[in-house]
Order: sequence, then structure tokens, then C-alpha cells
Amino acid sequence: MRITLRTLLLTGAITWISAIASGQATTAPAPHELDLTFTYSPQFSNLVNGSDFWLQGGALDLSAEFYHGLSIVANIATEHASNINSSSSVNLTMVTTIFGPRYTWEPKNKLAVFGHGLIGEAFGLDSVFPSLRGAETDFNTLALQVGGGIDLRLSKHVGLRAVQADWVRTQFPNSTTNVQNNLRLGAGIIFRLQR
Repeated sequence: MRITLRTLLLTGAITWISAIASGQATTAPAPHELDLTFTYSPQFSNLVNGSDFWLQGGALDLSAEFYHGLSIVANIATEHASNINSSSSVNLTMVTTIFGPRYTWEPKNKLAVFGHGLIGEAFGLDSVFPSLRGAETDFNTLALQVGGGIDLRLSKHVGLRAVQADWVRTQFPNSTTNVQNNLRLGAGIIFRLQR
């Protein structure tokens, strides 16, 4: 069984969030809020030769507030695009597993503005990644995500992620800089598991 960085990061984040939620963590009090968010999250990307494309997909976000608007977040997103290069039939599926801190500011009771910085792993598959051994069909790399958004509280246990915008940086091999700067958008529904 192969253990990847993604598996270790995700397991650690979920374990830590679970410990906080159950009140068993000795270094942090029980969370003020525990949220589970499902979002539709398209991502705008471009190839080295300048052709742009949109990946379509969704994300699952688990966040636990532990101190006055500060939360720890674990996020898994999956997106796919067909024919990313118009001259060939190359596809791309990307799965990111990231976690990190988020700060949420609630200027009004039903409105919340948040910002976060997340780090983890991106896994690209069903594509072509140039390497010294030739072309590979899948590749793991570092992923960074920085951004924020606006949430609207609909009731005590349900909310709406009205908008989310993030810069997502990956380092898939592409025969030049091996760096991708992507724009990920999102909107969806929030379930407040604890308040």
C-alpha cells in the first residue's frame, strides 16, 4: 500500500478537526462552529502555448473554528477537462487535497467574509506530463491555494457560499516553467454541524 503526502495531510487534518469537535484536544477548546461545505468549483487554467481552458468539478470543505473566527480547513476538490489542447485529444483530471488556516469576519449576523491560505498536494491524472523518462499519465505535486469568499447564513444549520475565488498554484511538468497559476471559483451549500 502506497502512502502519499495527500493521504498523510488529509488524515492529519481530519483527525485534528475530529479531536477538536469532540472536545478531546487538550490544547484547544471545542469549536464554536463545525461546517461541511459542498461547492461547484470551476477552474480557469492555461497551457504553456497560450490556449486557455476551464476544468469543471466540485469540492468538499470541512472547517472547524477554534478561536474567534480562526478555523482549520481540510479541502478536497476534483475537476476535469476534455481536450485541453485543441490540436490533440489530451484530457486532464486534477484532484487537490489541501488544508490550512482560515479567518472569518462576520460584520453582520447573516453575512461572513473569509480568507484562507491552504497547502497540500495536487494529483493530475488522465493526461500527459512530460518527464525525463518520457510522457507520464499521472503526476503528484505541491498545491497552494490562497483566496476567500462570502458566506450567507440562511438558518442555524444551513448557509450559502455565495462566492469563493482562489489562486491555485501547482507544479505539474509542462516542458517549460513547470508552474501553473489557476483561478478557481466556487459557490455552494454549507451545513453547520455544530454551532
